[in-house]
Amino acid sequence: MNDKPEDKKVEKTENGDRTEKTEKMEEKVLLIRRVSKKTTGGNYVTFSALVVVGDGKGQVGIGVGRGLEVPPAIQKAIARAKKQLITVPLDKDSIPHQVTVKFKSARLFLKPAPSGTGLKVGSVARIILDLAGVHNASGKIMGTRNQVVNSYAVIKALQKLKARN
Repeated sequence: MNDKPEDKKVEKTENGDRTEKTEKMEEKVLLIRRVSKKTTGGNYVTFSALVVVGDGKGQVGIGVGRGLEVPPAIQKAIARAKKQLITVPLDKDSIPHQVTVKFKSARLFLKPAPSGTGLKVGSVARIILDLAGVHNASGKIMGTRNQVVNSYAVIKALQKLKARN
């Protein structure tokens, strides 16, 4: 799963030299589903994986991948998650303000918490916020227990955040 934890970025310095900058991206598998489809020839079995990647400094992304076996599904999900990275504005080690989001059947409420509180939010939101670099926040997920929908709701909420001036 974590074969390549480092992404290399090429940066130009002032004198025109190129340097390779490595960013450590952490990957966590949130969900693996076995999907079975009935066909005339029998059952067609595939796997679906939900993965979150983040650097712990304000960048996070999620991706869903499907494949005939689990490892290719996870690799596809990681590739999609890295393409869909978003930047989360952080205020110390919390979010800058409270936010409420409705995404499909999920309703999500997140608010900042004082230092030392920790992440008081359930399900996939805790993992996504942790990989984004948020260490103190409080929240509630209502409406659905579907982890895929809930994770997209968390990403939508993080996109709505604005940095403090």
